[in-house]
Amino acid sequence: MRVIFSIFLLVFCVTSEAQVATASVADSLYATGNYIKAINHYAEDGSITSTLQIARAYNAIGNYEKAIAQYQNVLSQDATLQIAKFEQGKLYLKTKDFTNAEALFLELTHAASNNPEYHFYLGETFREEKKTERCLASYKNAVVIDSTHLRSLFQLGKYYVAQREKDSAITFIDKGLHFYDNDVAMINLKALAYYNNDEYAKARPYFEKLIALGEHKEYIYEKLAYCYFKEWEFEPAKINYRKVLELNDENADAYFNLGQVFWKDRQIDSAQYYIEESIAVQKPFLLREYVALAGISRNKEDMKTALEYYKLANAEDPDDALIYHNVCTVADQYYKDPKVKLKYYEKFEERFGNKNNYMSKMVNKRISELKEEIHYDVK
Repeated sequence: MRVIFSIFLLVFCVTSEAQVATASVADSLYATGNYIKAINHYAEDGSITSTLQIARAYNAIGNYEKAIAQYQNVLSQDATLQIAKFEQGKLYLKTKDFTNAEALFLELTHAASNNPEYHFYLGETFREEKKTERCLASYKNAVVIDSTHLRSLFQLGKYYVAQREKDSAITFIDKGLHFYDNDVAMINLKALAYYNNDEYAKARPYFEKLIALGEHKEYIYEKLAYCYFKEWEFEPAKINYRKVLELNDENADAYFNLGQVFWKDRQIDSAQYYIEESIAVQKPFLLREYVALAGISRNKEDMKTALEYYKLANAEDPDDALIYHNVCTVADQYYKDPKVKLKYYEKFEERFGNKNNYMSKMVNKRISELKEEIHYDVK
C-alpha cells in the first residue's frame, strides 16, 4: 500500500511540475508578445488561470470573438470571478456590445460597490448608449469613492464644458487639477470652460500653460490669439495667429481673424491683405470676407471697391436683406445720378419689402426723397 501511495505521489509531483513548467513557458511567451505560441502552451495546461490567459491573448491579437468565448468558458467554471467579468465587460464595450457590457458592469457594481473602476466603466457604457443621466451618476459615484479618479472627473468636466455650464465644469476640473496640476486634458478643459463663457482673460493663462507643457497645437494658438484680440492686445494676437499659420498655412479662419486684428489696430492695408489671403485659401462660401473687405473699402472711402465687394457678397447670399441694403447705401454714396440710385432701392423693395419692415421703412423714405429730387431736376 505504501509503495502504491509513493508511486501516486511521484506521478502527482511530476505532473504538477510539468504543469508549472508549461505555465511558466506560456507566461514568458505571453509577456514577450508571442501570443499564438502562448495560447498553445496554455491549452496544454487547461486550468482556469490558463483559460483566462488564453482569453487575454486572443484579446491582445484582436480576435475578440474567440476572446469572448474564452471569458465565457472561465465564467462557466467560476461565475464569481470578478477579474474575468471586468475584462469581458471592457471587451464588450470595445466591440460596442453595450447591452452585455451594461449587464456585466451592473453586476460588478452590485458585487463590489466600493470599486471606482466598475462605476467608471458603467458610466462609459451609459455614455455610449446616450443614457446621459445614468452616465453622469456613475461617474459621480466613482468620484465619491475615489476623489482622485481622474478619468471620471475628466468626463464630468468635459460634459459640463460642452453644455456651457461653466461653474459645474470648473468644480470637477479643479478637483482633478488639485491632484494632477499638470494634466493637459484637465488644463485644456478649464481653458475651454472660461473661453466658451467669453471669459477670455481667465482662459488665456491656461492656453499659455498648455503651450508651456509642450502642447503646440493649432487650435490652442488660435484660441489664445483670440483671447489676446478680445483683450485688445493686438501684438500678441498677431504673433499667435502667425503661429497658427506656421502650423497650417491653409487655415482660413486664422487669416481672416488676423485681418480683423490688423483692422482693429488701424492697419488697413495689412487687414485687407490677410482677409484676401483667407479668400485665396478656402473654397467659397466667401460671404464674410466680401462683407469685411467692403467695410474696409468703406473705411478707406473707396466706394467703388466697396460696392463691388458688396455685390459679390450679395451673389454669395442673395437672400440676405442687410447685405443688399449695404449695396443700396454704398451705391447711393458712389453714384451721382439719382435715377441710378433709385433703381437700387426699388430693387430692394421688390425683393425684401415684405420681409424686413425696419429696413423697408428706411428704403421707402429714401425712395420718396430720390423721386422728389428727380422731379425737381426734371423741372
